[in-house]
Amino acid sequence: MQENRARRAIYHQTLRELNALTARDLADLGISRSMITRLAHEAAYSDGK
Repeated sequence: MQENRARRAIYHQTLRELNALTARDLADLGISRSMITRLAHEAAYSDGK
C-alpha cells in the first residue's frame, strides 16, 4: 500500500511539473501536451526496463 502511495505521488508530481512548462519548453524537450499523461504514468509505474 505504501508503494502505491509513493507511485501515485510521483505520478501527480510529474503531471504538475510537466503541465507547468510552457509550450516552448515542452517543444524544446520534444514533448507535446498530449504526451504528458503517458510520460507521468511511465515515470511512476514503469519498472525501469
